[in-house]
Amino acid sequence: VWFEGYVFCNRPGTRCFPQTFKCPDECPESPYEPFQRSRKGCYVDCDSPTCDSQCRNRKPNCIGLGSACYDPRFIGGDGIVFYFHGKTNQTFSLVSDPALQINARFIGHRPAGQARDNTWIQALGILFNSQSFSLESTRAETWDDQFDHLIFSYNGNVIEMPQNSMSRWCSEAKDIKVERVSSKNSVSVTLKDACEIMVNVVPITKEDDRIHRYMLPSDDCFAHLEVQFRFFGLSPKVEGVLGRTYQPDFVNPAKPGVAMPVVGGEDKYRTTSLLSADCKLCIFVPGSDHEDREKSLAIK
Repeated sequence: VWFEGYVFCNRPGTRCFPQTFKCPDECPESPYEPFQRSRKGCYVDCDSPTCDSQCRNRKPNCIGLGSACYDPRFIGGDGIVFYFHGKTNQTFSLVSDPALQINARFIGHRPAGQARDNTWIQALGILFNSQSFSLESTRAETWDDQFDHLIFSYNGNVIEMPQNSMSRWCSEAKDIKVERVSSKNSVSVTLKDACEIMVNVVPITKEDDRIHRYMLPSDDCFAHLEVQFRFFGLSPKVEGVLGRTYQPDFVNPAKPGVAMPVVGGEDKYRTTSLLSADCKLCIFVPGSDHEDREKSLAIK
């Protein structure tokens, strides 16, 4: 929680609760300051051993931990870069924990003669505290950054969010919060005591297409999501394409020294829909909440 150059840790049970910290001089603004969205905002990491305030980007940092950008390139909780291609028009579990499920739907294109699809993340589906939430990038023939390419839904109902940088939506229990970082195409999603997600919608540019030889059709710029996750208190048994890299004893199969280390697992992490938790390794427990995560794990 930010107020007048200070930030307050409001997460009970964490190391830094309930302390207040002065924001660094280089980022005295609120993370929600409407007129300076290109600048960094002031935050506090309530789990930090030093309990200091810090400056953080308001949009995804595609070279930071927990990011998933491009086609898709992930940086795991262990700091290792890897690629997971998935399949066009299929969904995969990025994170599966007893009280949290995050899936991604992939879009893609396979040029003639190529053995696999070029893919990108088009949507996220979230199951949390007996609720469902999704956000998706909309299809666009050509990119226009004056148009908002994001749509949201909560428990199956579309959420209308005004297109201005102060727009905010909260679930009735205040445990899911969506805030626009800019008037269009950028938001942050907060799942109380579980996760923060920064999301940006971007197209495949003609230059990207040329460099990577995607050979995209002329009627689709493949608008997709750049995302970065920040997790709080995942269980040691967390699963998912990205989630497993947060396991304390995880050994990443990505080969060191390889320019584009690709990991598999499509068969283990495929779900039947954006809001399903039925992959082979999914451990999400429907109806559970963040507080009884440990109990759910013991039962599992």
